Amino acid sequence: MPLRLTNLELPVEAPPESLRAEIARRLLARPSDVPEWRILRRSLDARSRSALKFVYSVLVDEPRLDQWFARQPKLKGVEPFIPELFQHPPDGSEPLNDRPVVVGSGPAGLLAAYYLAERGYRPLILERGDPVKERVGAIRWFDRGGPLDVENNYLFGEGGAGTFSDGKLTCRMSGPDVDWVLERFVECGGKPSIRYEHRPHLGSNRLPLIVRNLRRRIEAMGGEYRFRCRCESLALRDGRVCGLFTSSGYIATPLVVLAIGHSARDTYAMLHGGGIPLVPKAFQLGLRIEQPQEQVDRHKYGRPDYRELLGAADYTLLAKGDRDVFTFCMCAGGIVIPSVSEPGQFCTNGMSNSRHDSPFANSGVMVTISPEEFGSPHPLAGIELQRRYEAIAFALGRNEYLAPIQSAADFLADRTPAAAASYACSYERGVTPANLSSVLPPAALRAVRSALPSLDRQFRGDFLRDAHLVGPEMRGSSPVRIPRDETSRAVVGVDGLYPVGEGAGYAGGIISAAVDGLRSARSIVARFRPLVATSK
Repeated sequence: MPLRLTNLELPVEAPPESLRAEIARRLLARPSDVPEWRILRRSLDARSRSALKFVYSVLVDEPRLDQWFARQPKLKGVEPFIPELFQHPPDGSEPLNDRPVVVGSGPAGLLAAYYLAERGYRPLILERGDPVKERVGAIRWFDRGGPLDVENNYLFGEGGAGTFSDGKLTCRMSGPDVDWVLERFVECGGKPSIRYEHRPHLGSNRLPLIVRNLRRRIEAMGGEYRFRCRCESLALRDGRVCGLFTSSGYIATPLVVLAIGHSARDTYAMLHGGGIPLVPKAFQLGLRIEQPQEQVDRHKYGRPDYRELLGAADYTLLAKGDRDVFTFCMCAGGIVIPSVSEPGQFCTNGMSNSRHDSPFANSGVMVTISPEEFGSPHPLAGIELQRRYEAIAFALGRNEYLAPIQSAADFLADRTPAAAASYACSYERGVTPANLSSVLPPAALRAVRSALPSLDRQFRGDFLRDAHLVGPEMRGSSPVRIPRDETSRAVVGVDGLYPVGEGAGYAGGIISAAVDGLRSARSIVARFRPLVATSK
């Protein structure tokens, strides 16, 4: 039986191999007697800026556990530990006449398709945009001033919005389903350390390769992709799915995994028009703040040599109040990007590459808005609210997808910047000075203005100095949920329709979306017979 050792501390300067000596010290053993071990978790303790530490949890393989505890019965931070194993359900018994269809290739769709392919179900994956290689080119063209492609952009295309939204894998969840997802990412090109880092990060430069490798594995296991293929309506008969109509023609299928992402507004409208139940859902909105990365490094590390050891520093901040304000999707050494999927609309997001090598840091400064504030009980009222403020931002950006920008000082004073004001900003397409007070609902605007001084105090005055704001940020999460049965994970009253991920309103990041897709795929496996025999 393995042992788990917790709260092992090492200075960040210590080489990784010194962890063996620390394990031996905890076990009252010689380093040469330490059995096989692996890291379960590593986090940074930055409470003392003059002496930063890594804090580890490790798993030690100790086959002679009874004898070991007889010798060392009461060591602090040492306990028997049996990791929970990933559960593969047995194949179901219901027959399938046609292959299941996965609509969308973001994290939820990708991992659902992967598991179905692995188990012999030969999924067909529909993606409204292009393969990721062509998608990269389209995004670069837009960033340099080209026109918007409504099907192939930062939000749509192979890999979904997650491919170009930084690649953070932070997740409140843990357990074997999370481990299974992380293992797939490692196998397809992710750094092995994402298995145990407290805040794992893939980087937007690595994600295209990982997405492509996932596709290749899915295809090798019998899956098939169709790009530039948009789902236009569902075919239902007697309360169950029998197929779907797409921009490329009709596809017969009894199973549809809906992994549409949080910005497929036309698909939401199609579902609502077709009688699929939708409910409005609280979502996050706000502005994106950017400051020099050097300020963040100085605040967190204290010593300049820590930057060389640890890379660009990040932060997580929260201002409690009548309406909590929090930082979201912090991009250390990152850039501000457009989060745009419709003409005449503008929204921001952030991303960073694995090297975190931009001189800027940026983060969303977000609040949560509830359905009661949408102005209408309509299921899609949250989407209309997003559109309203994104249209205002587009106009402020001279109808050219420029980012409206304002210094933090001017924003707090509600002072319109001079038309000739100059800003150093990472947003590649260009910025234009503007008063951002019109790009948020009044309650959200008041909350952000009230919270910024508090966030600055938490940062010892390094948060707002030399900072500017761009916005709005409206795509933090979906304003819509597609209700589903908790047990079957299918839409109530629509057999064979499985909504998953952020677009279904059940996830809030790459890992949680991927796990949600995986779990629905597992429910499908437990119910239906595969199309081809597998070894599982």
